[in-house]
Amino acid sequence: MSRFRLEGVSFLNSKNSIAFRFLASFLILLFGVSACRQKIDLNHIVIWHQMRVDERVILEDQLRQFMNANPGVTVEQIYKETEELRSGFIVAAIAGQGPDLVYGPSDQVGPFEIMGIIEPLDSLFSAEYLDSFIPKGLTYYHGRLYQIADKLGNHLTLVYNKAMISSPPQTDEELIEVGRRLTVDKNGDGKTDIYALSWNYTEPFFFIPFLTGFGGWVMNDDGEPTLNSEGMINGLKFIRDLRDRYKIVPGEADYNIADALFKDGKSAMIINGDWSWAGYKKAGIDFGVAPLPKILSTGMWCAPMVSPKGFSLNSNIALEKRPLIIKLLKFLMEPELQLQTARALWTLPTRREAVESDFVQNDEILRNSALQIDRGRVMPVVPELRGIWDAMRPSYQAVLGGAKTPGEAAKDMQALALSKIREMNE
Repeated sequence: MSRFRLEGVSFLNSKNSIAFRFLASFLILLFGVSACRQKIDLNHIVIWHQMRVDERVILEDQLRQFMNANPGVTVEQIYKETEELRSGFIVAAIAGQGPDLVYGPSDQVGPFEIMGIIEPLDSLFSAEYLDSFIPKGLTYYHGRLYQIADKLGNHLTLVYNKAMISSPPQTDEELIEVGRRLTVDKNGDGKTDIYALSWNYTEPFFFIPFLTGFGGWVMNDDGEPTLNSEGMINGLKFIRDLRDRYKIVPGEADYNIADALFKDGKSAMIINGDWSWAGYKKAGIDFGVAPLPKILSTGMWCAPMVSPKGFSLNSNIALEKRPLIIKLLKFLMEPELQLQTARALWTLPTRREAVESDFVQNDEILRNSALQIDRGRVMPVVPELRGIWDAMRPSYQAVLGGAKTPGEAAKDMQALALSKIREMNE
């Protein structure tokens, strides 16, 4: 029997199984209310999301506009941390509960679809309406549409301080050359005071652009891991060399350290996501955004994972309530509302009209963000990705700690990924 395992809890895939029905019944009792007896408020919509504070402020304003235009309707938005949202939604939805809409990055679509807790959207919207989105704004799984995104990205780029570097490097060789020049020991005490580059290179997600730049990827089209590759080995060597051989990145740097170095002017460049740009503006940094460099030995651009962020519909929602939810979704997807977010946070819209607007086309940061997205690779939405992340981390960090060679790490990652995926599917 096929199962999906999340954080130590196995959820059965087959809704027709006795065990699945038992689990669902138990969870309903746990919540203390039967889904079939729950009173349905047709004019009250609940959204669970994991938006940042600045995104939440904009969402609240847009929901207020919707409620003003629709007297008697209330829309409640509830913030949850990403993992809390995912596991909580699974538990609640299996029990026939949960929010009307769940918002987040596209990689949650696969696990939710396997559980049968989100509803296909392609039959709820016309083909003409869906065609008004750019393709990456619509997340399909097993041939059905399960998420409509209001923003694209969640991707890494090269961010640079214009006061320290006027033109960002275009290739790996330029990165090393420029990096040596920018990395400085100002007082001659043998300690680096300014680094060329900082980023959270200890986490596998932040390594992905160099894996792809050297020709690797995390899985094949069948969802099977592809971690034991030349691309993986050479990517690991490159990251290690940036730190140990060329010494242009800090010896240790988690997300907060790297972010602080850039904000304090102690790092000329940082690899970070679109979520960070508003913070750099607030910190008073005159910064630019550029696509990550090309690896000359492969001729390939470093390609980060790209993930749309959007809404999925809880499969428990009553049919008579769906028209109002669809009305809300269409309102939130209006090009002008997407541009409201883009102007404030430099997020890339998904409606063609907004993407083709003068603002998006003429803004330097958004233009380069769009170029990076074009060069990026869409994050897989299959559940197996979780097993791959968990398999990559220990061996990846062992290379950085000197406990494994890149070749050993690549083999061990692959073996562990296969083992974890087998456990998920037992």
